[in-house]
Amino acid sequence: MRSVVISTCLLLWGVALHGQDSYSQTGHTGKHDQLSWGPAPAVFPAGAKMAVVSGDPGKDEMFTIQLSMPDGYRIPPHSHPTDEDVKVLKGTLLVGMGDTLDLSKANAIKAGGTGKVPAKMHHYAAAKGATQISVTAMGPFAMTYVNPADDPQTTTHP
Repeated sequence: MRSVVISTCLLLWGVALHGQDSYSQTGHTGKHDQLSWGPAPAVFPAGAKMAVVSGDPGKDEMFTIQLSMPDGYRIPPHSHPTDEDVKVLKGTLLVGMGDTLDLSKANAIKAGGTGKVPAKMHHYAAAKGATQISVTAMGPFAMTYVNPADDPQTTTHP
């Protein structure tokens, strides 16, 4: 159960608005091949892609997004102000709880696995193989990094 909760938290990181443009311009059909994919918002480390399945993460309403991450992609420790429901659609999501990214303590959630990440819980995630997740939560989406230096919006990472 702990690994499911952790993975759910990680999924939501990619939807963070925190000063980003509305997500309503992306596709809403729910089918992977019919979604409108684009780079994940700047609150996420570079390299992930995102598509909105339903709702608008920038508004006070329920939304569902999909996040696609390449092998080795990492999201540093962070939290969200609302609960998140996460499902791993492809690959393996490594999820851990706490203030320090330590993949040796992460739980592996494989395709088909689901979980819920409580609001304000500190968590981190990484992709093992090409990984895709679905995240459902109440908007507006926000993501706060435990260490402000990890926020890609405020720092330049290699």
